[in-house]
Parts: sequence; C-alpha cells; structure tokens
Amino acid sequence: MGFVWAIIVGAIIGAIAGAITNNGKSMGWIANIVAGLVGSALGQALLGSWGPSLAGMAIIPSLIGAIILILIISIIVNQI
Repeated sequence: MGFVWAIIVGAIIGAIAGAITNNGKSMGWIANIVAGLVGSALGQALLGSWGPSLAGMAIIPSLIGAIILILIISIIVNQI
C-alpha cells in the first residue's frame, strides 16, 4: 500500500512542479509520476529530508527537485 501512496504523492508533486514551470499541460500523468518520484529522490539527495513528509517523501525538497528536473529536461528537449 505504501507504493500506491508514493505514486499518488509523486503524481501530485510532478503536477505542481509542472504547473510552476508552465510545462504541466504538455506532460501526461505518467510523466508527472516519473517527475515526482525522480524529482523527490533528486531533491532529497541534494537538500536532505526536512519539512513535512508524505509517503516517505519530504514535500518541499521533493518539489524543488522535481522543478529542477523538469527545467533540465525542458532545456534538453528544446535544444534538440
């Protein structure tokens, strides 16, 4: 059941990060989940796990990591 919550929280984090970076409309739910989960790992690796936590993910570092990930991916895609 913890994996299901991680997917749900990852999707929400990815959707919020996509809305902040104005790339949310171009991303689907799968991309939001991937961006949320990978961004969570990236954010917690860079910033640690401080602040409120849901499904094992610290929300603020996860959101910052997802924003960084989406910005990097959008720069790479726009260069191609």
